[in-house]
Amino acid sequence: MVIFKSKQPPIDLPTELTDWDWLFDSKYSPINQYPEDQLAGFQNAITKERVNWRQVKEASTHIATALVKKYGLKEGQTVSLFSQNTVWYPVAMFAGLRVGAKISGASPAYNVEEMTFALTTADAKFLMTTPGSMEVAAASAKAAGLPQQNVFLLEGELEGYTTVQELIRIGKSFGSSGQAPAFKIPPGKKNKDICGFLSFSSGTTGLPKAVMISHQNVIAQCLQIQQITPETQKKIMAVLPLFHITGLVHQMHLPVLLNAEVIMLPQFTIEKMLDVIVEYKLGELLMVPPILIRLVRDKIVDNYDLSHVTRFSSGAAPLSEEIIHSLEKKFPGTGFKQGYGMTESCSCITAHPPEKFAYKYAHSGGAIVASTEVKIIKDDGTEAELNEDGEVLARGPQIVMGYLNNEKATRETFDEDGWLHTGDRGKIDEENMIYITDRIKELIKVKGIGVAPAELEDLFLGHPKVEDVAVLGIKDDYSGELPKAYIKLKEGHAENTAVGKELIAYVKEKKVRHKWVKEIEFIGEIPKSGSGKILRRVLRDRERSGERGVVVREEARAKL
Repeated sequence: MVIFKSKQPPIDLPTELTDWDWLFDSKYSPINQYPEDQLAGFQNAITKERVNWRQVKEASTHIATALVKKYGLKEGQTVSLFSQNTVWYPVAMFAGLRVGAKISGASPAYNVEEMTFALTTADAKFLMTTPGSMEVAAASAKAAGLPQQNVFLLEGELEGYTTVQELIRIGKSFGSSGQAPAFKIPPGKKNKDICGFLSFSSGTTGLPKAVMISHQNVIAQCLQIQQITPETQKKIMAVLPLFHITGLVHQMHLPVLLNAEVIMLPQFTIEKMLDVIVEYKLGELLMVPPILIRLVRDKIVDNYDLSHVTRFSSGAAPLSEEIIHSLEKKFPGTGFKQGYGMTESCSCITAHPPEKFAYKYAHSGGAIVASTEVKIIKDDGTEAELNEDGEVLARGPQIVMGYLNNEKATRETFDEDGWLHTGDRGKIDEENMIYITDRIKELIKVKGIGVAPAELEDLFLGHPKVEDVAVLGIKDDYSGELPKAYIKLKEGHAENTAVGKELIAYVKEKKVRHKWVKEIEFIGEIPKSGSGKILRRVLRDRERSGERGVVVREEARAKL
């Protein structure tokens, strides 16, 4: 058997500790290692509001107590977080975790239909949001059967809704001896058996699914990444959304372990981000490809002195050759690192260790992280040797528990030997570095966010003029990929620009922005296999060959 193993020393993984105890109540906790004035924390880049780790622990304890004693939160129930980046997001997250709840993050860009799906799928009993998202939050909560008293505000105030600050006051009123006890791993179980988070992913196929992430998964991933993080990494800009797996691990957990300050940007604009980078003299920048593209292409960047930047860190989607070259040219003397993984691997399967920060390794997804194994399965079903290409499989303590209430999808993605079938093609070289060559799975990656073709296909099939449809990703310099729909119209409807525009507008009205379709091509027949599965490869070949039916494109839109 050809199994590629990590070159890193194995992690020392605590199996009896909860995520909460590990970060706030064990020998690993910065609270037990640093004096108060040296504790880092979460701070808002704009308002400067800040909570250090001890204050996070205290506020989370009070919130947890209020939720348990006044609102009836029970072990194993789900709390949904629906918000842009704020320092109160991790505080609320840790509050739920402390008393054994599951935390489900949802994109603040979701519309009512998408948010209702997220709430019902995760069976959420509580929802925390911000005033800007309340319209969608309130309507979705109602549709999912959540009473208004179980919808809370992370910041700001609105009539009829309890705020996190009020929850803290309620919790405090029970006194130090009256706080709800912290949840412990039950006898006979380990932290790998307890789900702490539900993150939405399209997995390899189908509609978005709730990925069950255990307490162990997050702890393991943090310990794996800590090993390859330079000691100098003491300030982390949280510009990526907190609901994403990168946000969960690298912006809300790992920094606590590293005692590194997290500077949160509530809303992204290139100017605000550049102001923050300069104001805080940030060295390493954790980003996604669309932002890195802006850094090399946007003229505004030339107005800022970024000479203190030492390294760019990228993830969530592949970065093109051209952008890597441009980065190195524009920022000489910097390094580059990225990770390869997915929600199902609780972030990284591979990542660049410090000795591989040079740009010559930039095309790689990094080296296998500690305590992790990878194997590559060739098309003929045999295991690949070095530099041979095939599907990437991974096994390790960060590989998640499976999909909530979806045994079929779980069985298809995670086999009985513990291997995650990633749906990506790749190869491993002599230096244990991975190179991802292609994607087998159907997922479309728009700015690093997964879009399930099945979800858009379902939507189109509900339109009175559409007979059949297939959606796939087409390359886009800026977003990485964008959805394109191949549409067979019902008898009697003309294939023309007006109908194409009507269908593009239909998606815009029903779906969040990153799911908007860039172009529509009318086609006589959707190619399918004998079993009825869409043959996306045939459509991809057609796309490459330049063969076209009537194509209608979305009007060019402003970038970000």
